[in-house]
Amino acid sequence: MGRLFGTDGVRGVANSELTCELALQIGRATAMVLSEGKRKRLKVLVAADTRISSEMLLAAISAGFCSVGADVLVLGVLPTPAVAYLVKKYRYDAGVMISASHNPCEYNGIKIFKSDGYKLPDELEERIEAIILDGIHSPDIKIGGDVGRISFGEKAKSDYIGHLLSTVDTDFSGIKIALDCANGSSAFTAPELFTQLDADFQILSSDPDGININRNCGSTHIERLQEFVKENECDIGLAFDGDADRLIAVDENGNIVDGDKIVAICAAALKERSNLSKNTAVVTVMSNLGFHNFCSSRGIDVVVTAVGDRYVLEAMLEGGYSVGGEQSGHIIFLDHATTGDGQLTAIQLLNILKKSGKSFSGLASEIEIYPQVTVNVQVSKIGKVRFANDEEIKKAVSSAEAELGSTGRVLVRVSGTEPLVRVMAEGKNEIQIRRLANEIATVIKERLI
Repeated sequence: MGRLFGTDGVRGVANSELTCELALQIGRATAMVLSEGKRKRLKVLVAADTRISSEMLLAAISAGFCSVGADVLVLGVLPTPAVAYLVKKYRYDAGVMISASHNPCEYNGIKIFKSDGYKLPDELEERIEAIILDGIHSPDIKIGGDVGRISFGEKAKSDYIGHLLSTVDTDFSGIKIALDCANGSSAFTAPELFTQLDADFQILSSDPDGININRNCGSTHIERLQEFVKENECDIGLAFDGDADRLIAVDENGNIVDGDKIVAICAAALKERSNLSKNTAVVTVMSNLGFHNFCSSRGIDVVVTAVGDRYVLEAMLEGGYSVGGEQSGHIIFLDHATTGDGQLTAIQLLNILKKSGKSFSGLASEIEIYPQVTVNVQVSKIGKVRFANDEEIKKAVSSAEAELGSTGRVLVRVSGTEPLVRVMAEGKNEIQIRRLANEIATVIKERLI
């Protein structure tokens, strides 16, 4: 991780850590880096999620771009993957999304995509950081007719929805669907998308007011959707996060179907149709042992990366693989998108469900998931830095690993976007792994708070 950029862009408490001044500087520095060697005027498109600070930060970063001569196209409220798709479709030089994804409303973030729809590589992020933090170069501020212009995109939503529709070859009539839009970006796109797919759907959490994004709803707070699916006898529930780049599903019995199971279901279906590139799926170290067992039984190879959708994507691009994702619901279909897309994942999953003729629980039950416990420990900023070299924490982890032996595993890592250390234990005995995870968490609290 860099000094400003984490694993998923710049993120922090809006107007405190992520200020308007910083957003303006990011706009200027990004334009400076991306315009090098180009004589034409830089073109940037910008969109945002529904949190109350998004308009403020969108205005600030747009002003930053315009102040150095870049033209800005404002798309309004859209999902993050829409920006990744449209920056390439519209042939713009960069796309910016103002969002803190699944975080509460007081947070916000800035995600930047290149003209090809992929997030900025580390090297470009580091150059942007150097301009802002080290003052090595000063952006060339424009005046008069050289100042950039701001315009507004009218077709962005319909163009993005049209792209999603082009990826499936059937309608979803006959499937009763519950959608949880997390009071976020998908509230502006999902109703039209699923209406055009002839779906019988009901929507929860689709009334954003600026402060209720992700609040007790969406992919990180699935309980309400679970109850709704059972009470209303739905066939499936689909929950997006605030910027709709991830999906968690619920079967007709209210059981959670996470990213591991979704990747497994989609990879197996693609393999049956001979469309799974190199018969391989890409996942992170967090993926369940049950996922690996399922893939092995189906003749599907698995590539494992560090946690973060950017690392999944890097492995997919390097190996030429078509499907990958995270347990948290970031799923990438590289044949259709350059980043995780919750709504794309939803309709791919529904496509498979309808063609299978099975219940959703029937599909999901084919993957046996081992008990897995995660404990999040809030630590100080300096604690995050000290974590990697703390000997007492290393001893606690080694002790747990020795007790589990070959029947399970322990993974302890620093969050890329929050002041947390995450402790994950996995094995056949849930009581045992919960105890071990809590023992490690206790040591971390003592050492890093």
